[in-house]
Amino acid sequence: MIVVTAPTGQVGGQVLDRLLLQDTPVRVIVRDPSRLPPEALGRVEVVTGSHGDPDVVAGAFAGADAVFWLVPPDPRATSVHAAYVDFSRPAAGAMREQGVRRVVGVSALGRGTALAAHAGYVTGSLAVDDLIAGSGVAYRALTMPSFMDNTARQTNLIRDEGVFTSPISGDRRLPACATRDVADVAAALLTDPSWDGVGEVPVLGPEDLSFEDMAATMSEVLARPVRFRQVPGAAYKERMMQFGTSEAMAQGLLDMALAKDAGLDEHVARTPQNSTPTTFRSWCTDVLAPAVANSRP
Repeated sequence: MIVVTAPTGQVGGQVLDRLLLQDTPVRVIVRDPSRLPPEALGRVEVVTGSHGDPDVVAGAFAGADAVFWLVPPDPRATSVHAAYVDFSRPAAGAMREQGVRRVVGVSALGRGTALAAHAGYVTGSLAVDDLIAGSGVAYRALTMPSFMDNTARQTNLIRDEGVFTSPISGDRRLPACATRDVADVAAALLTDPSWDGVGEVPVLGPEDLSFEDMAATMSEVLARPVRFRQVPGAAYKERMMQFGTSEAMAQGLLDMALAKDAGLDEHVARTPQNSTPTTFRSWCTDVLAPAVANSRP
């Protein structure tokens, strides 16, 4: 039995899709079962509730061989530690108590660097890795840079103004990966009973790109000019708070961006094994272009 958390989210939903293609028993933890894809109905066991709830995870992990673990976004949390570590603590206890054998978690690059100690959401993710690894399960942390898919959050700005923004410098080349490749790696690990111990699996995408490089690719794929604009950190944080993000979580986002701009994601050597296939151009063609075309003014 494989348990999937956040099965209606960007990554968890694609992990569930991959598992449904295989003859593997799947159980999901979901707050709102009506959001599950129709093809999942009748094919997966459903546990309704939050995977931060001790009773929910205790029941969901009973008899499970493997768990896909993803901390859901909580923009209104009182701290990054609360959003990541405190949320995950009941699950780590339930993994140990219910005898879960293997866990695959979504995490971040940066372990072992000085920058990781003050990197906002990344710092929280790495602390969750330590918490789960300390439970005694075999654990693989998928350590990733930023998602290409995050660019789609600025679809309206790209459509209306031909601009996308970040606090990160426009000329800094960084790795970026597509969530569909993350899902492929996660599903492969979840269905492979041969691994043990604790380790990291970097998912770097196929190449390092700057935001200026991405703007040029977007312009070509969308057949319209698109440019990158770097925004000051204070303005970025204020904008996040205007959207309802708590001060602590907005600061966490900014701290993460500043750490990436200082080189947080550049300490893992690229290899054929950690370079996943989806290019930014193909992602723009498959995901961004339809999103821009179908968005409403």
